[in-house]
Amino acid sequence: MTGTVTNWAGNITYTAKELHRPPTLGTLRSLVAGAAGVRVLGSGHSFNGLADPGPEGLLLSLDALPPGIDVDTAARTVRVSGGVRYAELARRVNAHGLALANMASLPHISVAGSVATGTHGSGVGNAPLAAAVREVELVTGDGTTVTIARGEERFGGAVTSLGALGVVTALTLDLEPAFEVEQHLFTELPLAELDFEAVMGVAYSVSLFTDWRAPGFRQVWVKRRTDRPSPAFPWAAPATRALHPVPGMPAVNCTEQFGVPGPWHERLPHFRAEFTPSSGAELQSEYLMPRAHAVGALHALHAIGEAVAPVLQTCEVRTVAADAQWLSPAYGRDSVAVHFTWIADTAAVPPVVRRVEEALAEFDARPHWGKVFAIPGSVLRQRLPRVADFRRLARELDPAGKFANAFVRDLLDG
Repeated sequence: MTGTVTNWAGNITYTAKELHRPPTLGTLRSLVAGAAGVRVLGSGHSFNGLADPGPEGLLLSLDALPPGIDVDTAARTVRVSGGVRYAELARRVNAHGLALANMASLPHISVAGSVATGTHGSGVGNAPLAAAVREVELVTGDGTTVTIARGEERFGGAVTSLGALGVVTALTLDLEPAFEVEQHLFTELPLAELDFEAVMGVAYSVSLFTDWRAPGFRQVWVKRRTDRPSPAFPWAAPATRALHPVPGMPAVNCTEQFGVPGPWHERLPHFRAEFTPSSGAELQSEYLMPRAHAVGALHALHAIGEAVAPVLQTCEVRTVAADAQWLSPAYGRDSVAVHFTWIADTAAVPPVVRRVEEALAEFDARPHWGKVFAIPGSVLRQRLPRVADFRRLARELDPAGKFANAFVRDLLDG
């Protein structure tokens, strides 16, 4: 492969033999059919080896394919090409008076890559982004296209699939009528006697931020749909200035605060779509646990705060409703998600990640597939009850193991 290709954060250098950006679907099919191993790069917002096909494999980017976004206003659906990013999709959908139910904190990530890894926003009633998918189209190892729709037996493995079934070329998503959101920020929410369910259920989407240097949360981001009641928030004081989730960073690139109503896609993410993140000076980890364990898990993290804080930029706590994707970190259980934005130190961060995983082990923590984690596949197979079903599906659609890189093999086969 000519030149060096890295992920967004620069902590992963891909070892692929070749990188291709096919301009047409026909070219993509030919490349896949002729390759020994294939992985798709997506937007590069993954912090581990998930996208690396290995030194004999082919790395594909879909950003040269036509960016199709076809909205069906009558059916309230949109068919979107695999390489399209959420910011672009959201603008187009909103122009038709429609909306996605939720978005992640960063709108610059690709739709296909996000749903494949279990990416989510926040909200006790909001499932991962994959829950909006009703149909997936993918190119399998022999270059043919397979379409799998909601209601089919194998659909539970087809969306959050880690790229292990084929190259996702298009997805059809559910939409709903457009809505507006207003965002209110609060500061210094105590951990002691925290009523987690009340706090996280107070609005459509709620996020807590902390640096673990002291008990409690430095910021609370409350996103209320304007078509729903306006709740009181008696647990913390309103913010008096605009804030960035990372303390000390300028808030200019964050979405509008102080209760100014705006379109759903300009408030549900934490960051503005017109702000393009630089190559990230950070690493990230995230773990999802049953929501009933939320307070216990937060106290366990506070107990190791002295180890976590020196390498932490910020920690975000969110809620995620259960979904039915077999490999989803939220599979079958309403979850609390604890996200860590670390400093960009590949020597100092991994030992702390292991400390975090030890502290959260009793809470049955499942990692976000695109982040830094150290839990071995043998343990993850015990925490994900449908791994065997997914393994059978992968062997059906990819009998040659063309899409099974080292990351996938560790999870499925050990």
